[in-house]
Amino acid sequence: MTPPPQLLTDPFLQLPTENSVRVVWFTEFAGNQHQVTYGENLQQTTPASTTKLSRTREDQNSRVANQTQNGQVYQQPVKRDIWRHEAKVTGLTPGVRVNYRVTSIREDSQSISSDVFTLAPTPQPNTPLKILLTSDHQLKPMTPANLQKVVETVGQVDAVWLAGDLVNVPDRASEWFDDNRGNGFFPGLQGRASYEMEHNGVKTTYTGGQIIQHAPMYTCIGNHEVMGRLARTGSLDGEFNDTIPRDVAQRLYSGKSLIDNSFNTFTYEEILTLPQSQEGGKKYYAVTFGDVRLVVLYITNMWRTPNLDASYKGRYKEAEKDLNQPENWGYGQLIYEPINKGSQQYNWLEKELNSPDFQQAKYKIVMFHHPPHTLGDNIVPPYTEPVQIIERDTEGKINAVRYEYPKQSDYIIRDIIPLLEAAQVQLVFYGHSHLWNRFVDSRGMHFLETSNVGNSYGAAWGDKKREVPFGYQEDYTVIGDPNGLEPVLPTINPLVGEDSQPMPYVASNDITVFSIFETATGTISSYRFDTRKPDSEVVKFDEFKLESHE
Repeated sequence: MTPPPQLLTDPFLQLPTENSVRVVWFTEFAGNQHQVTYGENLQQTTPASTTKLSRTREDQNSRVANQTQNGQVYQQPVKRDIWRHEAKVTGLTPGVRVNYRVTSIREDSQSISSDVFTLAPTPQPNTPLKILLTSDHQLKPMTPANLQKVVETVGQVDAVWLAGDLVNVPDRASEWFDDNRGNGFFPGLQGRASYEMEHNGVKTTYTGGQIIQHAPMYTCIGNHEVMGRLARTGSLDGEFNDTIPRDVAQRLYSGKSLIDNSFNTFTYEEILTLPQSQEGGKKYYAVTFGDVRLVVLYITNMWRTPNLDASYKGRYKEAEKDLNQPENWGYGQLIYEPINKGSQQYNWLEKELNSPDFQQAKYKIVMFHHPPHTLGDNIVPPYTEPVQIIERDTEGKINAVRYEYPKQSDYIIRDIIPLLEAAQVQLVFYGHSHLWNRFVDSRGMHFLETSNVGNSYGAAWGDKKREVPFGYQEDYTVIGDPNGLEPVLPTINPLVGEDSQPMPYVASNDITVFSIFETATGTISSYRFDTRKPDSEVVKFDEFKLESHE
């Protein structure tokens, strides 16, 4: 018996204003009619507009429907038709939650409706809010458990801030919607995940949390939101990793699409309705939400392996086999969007920090993906343009292509942090290194990385060193924060290391972490849950307070 047709996602909320909010959902059919009914008795109706995603595909590495191993169904990237529906619900009253439900009518006249959820416009100042701070979901093993524990611990949140890396390969549709391992992006945030974890023979299935049906989500671009050159390789993973700088694309593909032949964020931007700036569109923006002015920046670069083996296209060198094929070079950890002083994004940020909306806000918070301070691996090398060094023999043949990253040119530390300090930003929130740690600088500005959501690659602390090259011009930092801050020890219940000493971080593949910002008090609390002990309590292990500037 064929199962009844379903919506591909539950509805979720985007872009609230003082009297409206957008409701978005997805289907695998175009349909004849899509609408939102809302109000106490669902007596009001508003139609939805429909668009088709342009780049969503599946490939041999997808885990979707009947494909549980590589290449069972797909041998190469294949277009997957998905339609996006968006309705603007208007006439809302601040502080008042309203019931809503979405309905899609198929071409065969079958009507499919969601459950009933609640929506609200953007909160007014002085409204007490609980905001989830999260990052780096990427279909990682602990993400459904993490999101389930959010709801079980603090109940319904009022917003989600997600500091990048929503999925792994952004054009792979199933990673967003229905990966058959049960831990896709939307299922986790909508309480529809089904991910099984096992420890000591005990199996536990985690469903995620029903979060974004009721709360708007604000995201920034991480390196996993960016796709590379279109259709040059035989898989979506290959395409994702095949990014090159725009100026190189201009030289190699003169007269052709620069975006298709360098990098793009098409799918990310098509899926999400976010605030926009005139200069940056959805890529960087600012928004007021209750007492908070949130500034979202596009600060991320192409992740390349630190491995120096001759076969790798890495951070510090090109693969030996590609030395005489510049079209296959990776060009190091290229920066996608300039943020250095004088760039368009920098100038926009400077203007935003001087705006009345920013200066009058009780809480001034900046979110981006790449860490300014961390114990994680991904902060090395410095955040700057790679300096290419080509070594040739006496006959001019290329022997090596290396990349240096001058520390004094780190754009975040040199250009951005001084701006944020001068503007009295209280918190910089980011991800990328898959751990929890936090820092405070000499001006009292807080830095929080709470990205140990699904799995971790460890912290450069104690005996664990980063993988860095030796014999290069730069002296890359192997332990601690390369930019000079000491990590803050959790204030309530830090984990204890093998040496019986409290640890200033959480970097675990068993213990997952989330953080909650409560605007009534300015308090940010971090919680951990040990997935090896499914019946254990969630533990609040750290708490700190942002001082308001009123």
